[in-house]
Amino acid sequence: MTKYLISFPSEAMVLTPDELAVAARESHAVIAAAKAAGVYVFGGGIEEDVPPVLVSGEGGVSSRIYPGSRLDGGFTVLELPSREEAERWAARIAAACRCAQELREFMYDPES
Repeated sequence: MTKYLISFPSEAMVLTPDELAVAARESHAVIAAAKAAGVYVFGGGIEEDVPPVLVSGEGGVSSRIYPGSRLDGGFTVLELPSREEAERWAARIAAACRCAQELREFMYDPES
């Protein structure tokens, strides 16, 4: 089985407060279905009020992150038997969130 990252940037979700409440309920229902199907690994939204930091191998912490590096919005990681199945789950999440989702495949690593 392969792990897939299904995600969207914050700017993709342009909803009114009422629409956001509905999207939250519907997306939580999709996540519940993924959990019930046994394919859910983890997911959530990036806390955008807390700035990212860069941590070196020596433990140094810097507010300067890699140029062009940006991660915000929401994501879900699912473990699925095929890319086609990942696309079906991504479509369900897109419908619930009211925005298209980016789909990426994690490389196989026997140690993870």
